[in-house]
Amino acid sequence: MEDKDLEQEDFEEYQYEIENRIRNLCWTVSGDYSLNLKLDTISFKKSPYVSLYDAVKQGAFSKYFDRDAFGLYLVKKLYCGADEQPLTTIAQMAVDSAVYRKVSRERPGVLEIRKKAFSDVLDYDFHRLAAMYIGQVRIAVMQEAVRGEVTVQSRMRKAMDMLKSLEDTEDVMDIIRVVDELYNWLIDPYFERNHGDLEKVLSVSMEELKEFSWKDYLEEEAMEEDLIQVMNRMEQAVTQTAEVETEEQKKERRMKRVLVDAEAVEKMYSYIELNYGRSYLTPGEQERLNRSLCRGAHADCKLYFTDGILSNMVKRNYQSEYARRAKSDNLRVYGHNLRVSRRNIEQLSDTLRRALTVRSERETVRSEYGTIVPSRLWKLGRSQDKKLFDREVKKDSSEFVVHVLIDASGSQRSRQSLVALQGFIISEALSIVGIPHRVMGFCTFWDYTVMQRYRDYDEPREANKKIFEFHASSNNRDGLAIRAAAASLRERPEENKVLIVLSDGRPNDIVVNRPDSRNPAPYSGDYAVRDTASEVRKVRAEGISVLGVFAGEEQDLMAERRIFGRDFAYIRNIMNFSSVVGLYLRRQLDDTP
Repeated sequence: MEDKDLEQEDFEEYQYEIENRIRNLCWTVSGDYSLNLKLDTISFKKSPYVSLYDAVKQGAFSKYFDRDAFGLYLVKKLYCGADEQPLTTIAQMAVDSAVYRKVSRERPGVLEIRKKAFSDVLDYDFHRLAAMYIGQVRIAVMQEAVRGEVTVQSRMRKAMDMLKSLEDTEDVMDIIRVVDELYNWLIDPYFERNHGDLEKVLSVSMEELKEFSWKDYLEEEAMEEDLIQVMNRMEQAVTQTAEVETEEQKKERRMKRVLVDAEAVEKMYSYIELNYGRSYLTPGEQERLNRSLCRGAHADCKLYFTDGILSNMVKRNYQSEYARRAKSDNLRVYGHNLRVSRRNIEQLSDTLRRALTVRSERETVRSEYGTIVPSRLWKLGRSQDKKLFDREVKKDSSEFVVHVLIDASGSQRSRQSLVALQGFIISEALSIVGIPHRVMGFCTFWDYTVMQRYRDYDEPREANKKIFEFHASSNNRDGLAIRAAAASLRERPEENKVLIVLSDGRPNDIVVNRPDSRNPAPYSGDYAVRDTASEVRKVRAEGISVLGVFAGEEQDLMAERRIFGRDFAYIRNIMNFSSVVGLYLRRQLDDTP
């Protein structure tokens, strides 16, 4: 398609033509040239197919169904307490299922546009969608449209079958029933108990809607028209294929508190095992670590140690597909930056080698034994100084051990491949000079902090490539992860221990309210920063050196400084990565007696 070759800088020049094309397509499909349209030309920059398919859906939905009735239901559902984002996602899938076969009978080319639109969304929006279960359902629906039947869990298959049941419907109430049932089942199982069933939702009057303050759903619109604007926005949203998440929505999602019942708690471990791979520890070892480490601010938490889903998979699922794609992306970025990466590895290893060579050189010290020095013999019987000899001493690199800990939470997703590359560079340099080291990533899902091991202390250099399995998801409880990493360093025989933490300076964890839990404060903001900084100070007090390598946004720099003090490196460009990290590591080697 020629639109694929449209250059970014030419977009404004062609925007009028693009708008006309999308508008005419929608009007042609609907047969209604008075249809009031809100055009999405922004997504055209990323994918012309997404914009064109959205236009087709707008027109088809207006032609075959009562869009006003559907929009009114969505607004009433919001009024009753539904969460807008997942409700909109379900509505989008339902509308697509209800219209795509109907319109493709009249316009066969629509099926190809739909496939290409879904393929593009999977390429550029996969990671964001994968962060939520309803997004995972949407991924499965799109994958099935692109490549045919996909293998999914029975719960997800049931949801997909409910959506597929709308392909032959001609009644908008069928769409409403499926959307309502899916929302109450997948998103909020307590919705009916707390707010009422579908009949109760539909019974909300226009007077009640008009009296409700919709300001939280609007930006700068005039308040006397707020209900109409919310309805228009919801009607527009349900025909979109790609979504844009605002900073406010991201912040709200990070702060969200999740409630789980006893049944969910019982299934929690098997879910973690399924989506992060089997643990390499025995149940007894895990329990021992949880008892010793999960205390204080982390008393309601657990640790889970794994080699990752690709290394120890329970069965193939959406999460394994996500991990496989992430590894492929990371290796591709490494390939594109091969020369820069090798130069960084060489520079860092040379820096470490020089420092270790100096430490390995023989040094002559005064001693009570060794080679006698005749000029000191006069002290015999005249002085308490018994050091009449010279002795050569030599130290070697085996006195050092390093633990590299990488923040693998969802906030790292935009720079995932860069973070993996940084971890690989450090590991390669340490392997070249023979310093034993471990590389682990950490993230938190529900009340489990997952510690994924990419390479262990004494593994050969070949194991470093496993670091490219790094992928970002869920949340992060930095204080607990640092505590766990320090515990593994304590067990090492080496005298000098170094912990390197690659993070974005934003510890944040969703709090899971379990039955009989102590319901702790949300692990985010100032509370989380103070806890992480406290853990760093405790670790340093034990003689373990801690370096923070910052790869986040500038607004989080102050938090990083509070956590790591002056021992942190801000990596603005991969080009200077080796020199910044090398300077710190060399200082640790030089300063150690």
